[in-house]
Amino acid sequence: MKLLIVEDEPNLLSILRKGLSEKNNEVSVALDGTTALDMIMNHNFDVVILDIMLPDINGIEICRRLRASKNFVPILLLTALGTTENIVTGLNSGADDYLVKPFKFSELEARIAALARRSVQEHRPNTLIQIEDLEIDNRAKSVKRNGEIIQLTAKEFKLLNYLASNSGTILSREDILENVWDINFDMNTNVVDVYINYLRNKIDKPYPIKLIQTIKGLGYLIKS
Repeated sequence: MKLLIVEDEPNLLSILRKGLSEKNNEVSVALDGTTALDMIMNHNFDVVILDIMLPDINGIEICRRLRASKNFVPILLLTALGTTENIVTGLNSGADDYLVKPFKFSELEARIAALARRSVQEHRPNTLIQIEDLEIDNRAKSVKRNGEIIQLTAKEFKLLNYLASNSGTILSREDILENVWDINFDMNTNVVDVYINYLRNKIDKPYPIKLIQTIKGLGYLIKS
């Protein structure tokens, strides 16, 4: 894989670069946000490993700028901040995954592989999913309800698509964490509930028919 590591701490950068290179990856590095943005916009990477705390443009802002420019390279954020609020902020900025320092190298490898695998799957042509007046176009990454375009973040889209692809099936929080985020967060986190609420405000609240349902003690489902 072609990887970009954006990290300004020399020791960690050296460890990551050496370890990932030994796994037959092509590894590039950037020490600051400005360089990282330039490299990402001008080269194709399979995954970007991005530290949040950088000397100029922080990782959150880099994510926002990339997504605003319609660049959807998979991004794994690295940070020492691991609260639910920080996780949600990072994911809302457009990041695909979030790894809290310190971490095991084997977990980093697994996260990178999962992001690369999901990216390949998402670029395959998919059919339109329709539930009632909700339309999800996976190729165009667009969502409409009652003919009106609904703007979603990348993570909101993935969550909605997972729910809709399993329409009528109750999905537990663990199912959602593993399939939308490709990881096992601490099961005490409420990040799934937070994102379900985001979706409801956009997908259900303005419309008379409510599609996203909570099954108490079991999880969530979407159905007509």
